Amino acid sequence: MNNKDKSKIIIKQLNKTYPKVPIPLNYKNTFTLLVSVLLSAQCTDVNVNNVTKDIYPKYNKPIHFVKLGRKKIERLIKRIGIFRVKAKSIFYLSKILVEKYKGKVPNTYVELEQLPGVGHKTASVVMSQGFGFPAFPVDTHIHRLAQRWGLTDGKNVSQTEKDLKEIFPKKHWNKLHLQIIWYGREYCKARDCYGITCKICKSCCPNRKKPVNTKKA
Repeated sequence: MNNKDKSKIIIKQLNKTYPKVPIPLNYKNTFTLLVSVLLSAQCTDVNVNNVTKDIYPKYNKPIHFVKLGRKKIERLIKRIGIFRVKAKSIFYLSKILVEKYKGKVPNTYVELEQLPGVGHKTASVVMSQGFGFPAFPVDTHIHRLAQRWGLTDGKNVSQTEKDLKEIFPKKHWNKLHLQIIWYGREYCKARDCYGITCKICKSCCPNRKKPVNTKKA
């Protein structure tokens, strides 16, 4: 079975499973989306949402975080891993947004990836969910499932993103990457399925008998 045939199976099954896709992170605007994605590094979305639900009603603009300062930001997010590093990034990116972009989040990869603490994946999520540009952010779930489905060799996250963009039509990217994340959390988990038991794995690789060892992101 070639990758184009697999892509049709995957899209059909995911649309059936997740006709409406819930957004994993809660946010109020593009800026708070950026902050939440930054906070989610090495941290669960649930933990991020539990922390930000007490922050965003009062602090949801770059100027708010500039006025708070690093130490107060640290206290607000101290339940999140590597909170000091993240607080520093949030403070300085907020300062840049206020001084250079009039408090607005820029809508280009180049500008986003120049902000403190913002890498390609974070920029991709903001471009996709914040601005509606076609993007395919690859997290650990997507990286794992793409390997289990035989769509990439899993050499690295960048290669996985490139491979998936070549396989799936651009019009599906924004919805599809979220569907794959949810499917990876609920049906094709890291310590379950192993490429041989879930519906998509069995459909894409029907002759597979042994578990698949995937490379980590």
